Amino acid sequence: MIYRFDDLVLDPQRRELRRGDSLVAVEPQVFDLLEFLVRARERVVSRDDLLAAVWQGRIVSEATLSSRVNAARTAIGDSGEEQRLIRTFPRKGFRFVGTVREAADVPAGLELPTTPAKADFEGPSIAVLPFTNMSGDPEQDYFADGMAEEIITALSRCSGLFVIARNSTFTYKGKAVDIRSVGQELDVGYVLEGSVRRGGERLRITGQLIDASSGAHLWADRFDGDLEDVFELQDRITESVVAAIEPALLLAEIERRKRSRPDKLNAYDLLLRAYGLENEFTAESMTAALECLDQALAIEPTYAPAMAAAAYCHAQCHFQGWVPLDETHRLKGMKLAWRAVELAPNDAQVLWMAAFAVWNLAPEISEAPRELFNRSLAINPNSAMALTLGGWIETMRGNLDAGRGMIERARRLNPLDPRGWFMSGAMAITAIVDEDYVEAIAWAEKALVQNRRFAVALRVLAVALVKIGKHDLAADIVRELLVIEPELTISRFFSRIPVPLESMARAYVEALRAAGLPE
Repeated sequence: MIYRFDDLVLDPQRRELRRGDSLVAVEPQVFDLLEFLVRARERVVSRDDLLAAVWQGRIVSEATLSSRVNAARTAIGDSGEEQRLIRTFPRKGFRFVGTVREAADVPAGLELPTTPAKADFEGPSIAVLPFTNMSGDPEQDYFADGMAEEIITALSRCSGLFVIARNSTFTYKGKAVDIRSVGQELDVGYVLEGSVRRGGERLRITGQLIDASSGAHLWADRFDGDLEDVFELQDRITESVVAAIEPALLLAEIERRKRSRPDKLNAYDLLLRAYGLENEFTAESMTAALECLDQALAIEPTYAPAMAAAAYCHAQCHFQGWVPLDETHRLKGMKLAWRAVELAPNDAQVLWMAAFAVWNLAPEISEAPRELFNRSLAINPNSAMALTLGGWIETMRGNLDAGRGMIERARRLNPLDPRGWFMSGAMAITAIVDEDYVEAIAWAEKALVQNRRFAVALRVLAVALVKIGKHDLAADIVRELLVIEPELTISRFFSRIPVPLESMARAYVEALRAAGLPE
């Protein structure tokens, strides 16, 4: 495996650092340190981590460690002042924060291009332009530049997203630009631009996501905060922007592909079609989505995103009652989930989709889904869906505070997420576990306003209505459930859905029976 970042190539096999056709001179110890930071870029590595990896546990002075880190920065065109690629976290350690592209190694002697072949990349591509300082205060330039850099770094952690490096986008700083021209010059489908304005001790940051081919605005928002802690404000804005942009880009790509390449579909086109069908959330659309994913895997048998999406669709059909109660779909979904994780262990979306499938389809409760969700969130902590589904499972396991905290963070990050009904349904589950049935009704109804076919919310609503004494209304909801799943019974529900909390299971049995659901 080789690693590309900026205009550099790090080749661990040949122990070479190249810029274009030129070798960059690097001492062996500095090379080891740089390689370790790049490999471990998803986390902050401590001083002890570096000593174990580079010095095999031998104790060295702080001066020696600092000199090696500075040498690594110098080799890749970074510095202790900029910390553009290697960032120091006081009292915690170091982290490589540059955008890295991994590629399989090639035989010696073959030419290695220094930039990726964008035309070969399947998926949305985005350029984050330098944010404009509207304050009239040159000192705010550092904040505006840092804002764009943080967003570039965070977006690079989103699955299947091609992000143009800072060095390319910052050539537009201070220039009046035409978004369509930027899209053509950088060969990207989307552009994010923004501005920073200061008023007294307050900052206002605006951002907008634009389709580079049409000039259409896809998303826009503004954020206000105090100057007391600009870094905290920067972090808050970054995570909110990334959480909102991820689903917005996916929906835009689905629509874009509908309008293009209708006669010749590749695996990625079929994956996007499956996403669109899954969003419709009917038994028929789920069947059609699985057919698209089967076709995608026939074209590319090791296409991990399609495997994970298929496992996720199987899990949704499973908890909705849209498949026969047998082992066929369960085993197929489980096999796809685990194979996807094996093929793409660092793809955040693959991990959370697989985690949800394993939770719903596994014959017994295990720690595996929690571990997969944790790994997904370690890679991309701003994924609203990973937070929502991970919080749902934590709640179902009895970790109410942790679960609710994750779901609430997802809602704060992206209150307008098109899959907000999942978030509301998950919050309804937390209220049921907390035995706050009035709140459970409120959240369930909020979910059902967006998606009336969401069986999870209908079941919560029926249970909560019984608990507050409204049996007739609960019976109406059960009849609605039976339209979605005509063969639903209490025993079939518990044979299909994991409910590890005894108190919750007992509440469901008693309430669903009282509402008229057959045994």
